[in-house]
Amino acid sequence: MKKLSLKERTCLSDWRGLLQWLLCFCLSWNKTGAEIRYTVPEELSLGSVVGNIAKDLGLEVSEISFREMRIASVAGKQYFSVDLGKGELVVSDRIDRESLCGQSASCLLPLEVIIENPLQLHRVEVDIQDINDNAPHFQSSERTLKIAESTAPGMRFSLESAQDPDVGDNSLKSYTLSKNQHFSLKVKDIGDGRKVPELVLENALDRENKAAYQLLLTALDGGSPARSGTSQITVVVLDINDNNPVFEKSSYEVSLKENSQQGTSFLTVEAKDLDDGPNGEIEYSFGDHTAQSIKTLFDINPKTGEMYLNGMLDYENTPSHRIEIIAKDKGMPEMEGQCSVQIDIIDVNDNPPQITLTSTPSPVREDAPKGTVVALISARDPDSGDNGKVTLQIPPSYPFTLEPSISSHYALVTNGVLDREMFPEYSIEITATDAGSPPLTSKKTIPVRILDVNDNPPRFPDTAYTVYVNENNTPGYIICSVSALDMDIGDNAKISYSILDSKVQDVSVSSYIYINSDNGSIYSMHSFDYEN
Repeated sequence: MKKLSLKERTCLSDWRGLLQWLLCFCLSWNKTGAEIRYTVPEELSLGSVVGNIAKDLGLEVSEISFREMRIASVAGKQYFSVDLGKGELVVSDRIDRESLCGQSASCLLPLEVIIENPLQLHRVEVDIQDINDNAPHFQSSERTLKIAESTAPGMRFSLESAQDPDVGDNSLKSYTLSKNQHFSLKVKDIGDGRKVPELVLENALDRENKAAYQLLLTALDGGSPARSGTSQITVVVLDINDNNPVFEKSSYEVSLKENSQQGTSFLTVEAKDLDDGPNGEIEYSFGDHTAQSIKTLFDINPKTGEMYLNGMLDYENTPSHRIEIIAKDKGMPEMEGQCSVQIDIIDVNDNPPQITLTSTPSPVREDAPKGTVVALISARDPDSGDNGKVTLQIPPSYPFTLEPSISSHYALVTNGVLDREMFPEYSIEITATDAGSPPLTSKKTIPVRILDVNDNPPRFPDTAYTVYVNENNTPGYIICSVSALDMDIGDNAKISYSILDSKVQDVSVSSYIYINSDNGSIYSMHSFDYEN
């Protein structure tokens, strides 16, 4: 039960006054409409005067203090109070319109003014006016958009809308975009006064030319002065596989010694692909139609393009190789580039000269004149340059010499007196030497047979023979045998014996003796008489 004031107790002292008091109480309490409305901006300083509420209610300053005027806030928080000494309604707490009313167009803060003795209730409304105390802001200060470089111009991309808790002219009004030739800004109205900024692609993108764009989106309100908020827009251009791998050179040339060791690295080819990611990852390989012999002889690192020797080179077999190299990316679809590699093999002196008899050596008569051709000889060296230049030599002690004829061909000719009886056959050693460094040599022995001519007469071991014969010998008795020698051979060495026709005491010698023409045996033709 509420404690009654002195005046109320007086009214209750008689029954007629009681009825009058009840009627007065009811009339004061039923004033529910707002009697007074004040308009103030938000964010007023504490202690700021809203209005003279005592005066506006028709009360004296002394009366409000005696009657204990107080403010009851319907909002639950005491934003205002009454200065009882002056009768003024003052700000007692920070007023943030956005916290109280959000973005509502109207923000009325109802107050209840309670006055005691007698109890009275007055309704006061304070219209909180918005001030431009909030700048537009984006939930994210940075945003990344990924746009494929194949995107057609005219495509739109929604951007984040800015928020501004202020209302009316102080709220968000417009957007601007930093100047860029590839992008522009359109604002789309989606109803309820909301606007969504959209990024419009104006010109085709090329990631290889520029991979990212930095744009600044600015939101502006309508306050005076205007306030703004920004968001950094990063446009990342997504790559498509629109570039072929390109080699630094369309053709590479390299020299490699034929005695290079297996595993030797001799060249690194390099291709570049302006695309990104897998579209720009390159693998190297030999061309599709590369011969298996090339793949056996050479190898290439698929990741680095480094080329290796994988077998043994032979200049004499193949002095050069030409290889097609493919650089292929990993995009979808794959794209490729090509180059050629010319590998010239450098000859080394790894082959000895070869001596070949063009004709079989003919037997030579020992009376053959000087310069007689005995054999035709050729020399060959499969190496190149000085390594393939060959000279032939024979020892000077032979009665032969080598005379060059056409290129790399020689004639073996006589160069001295031949004597079959002394040298019936020659084994001529021919030495072939190339001009390499160090030089290589080879040797070949040619047999040359000397043909006999009848240049030697038969010769008896003695120029005179004495034979003793007993007189009265039996006719036909072999007296002796003689033998002659002939250094020749064959028919030239066949000897026939005969007795020179002479007379002894006017009698022919042939009447005394007979000689076997084949073996030189001498026989008596009759008995000899010592006395005769």
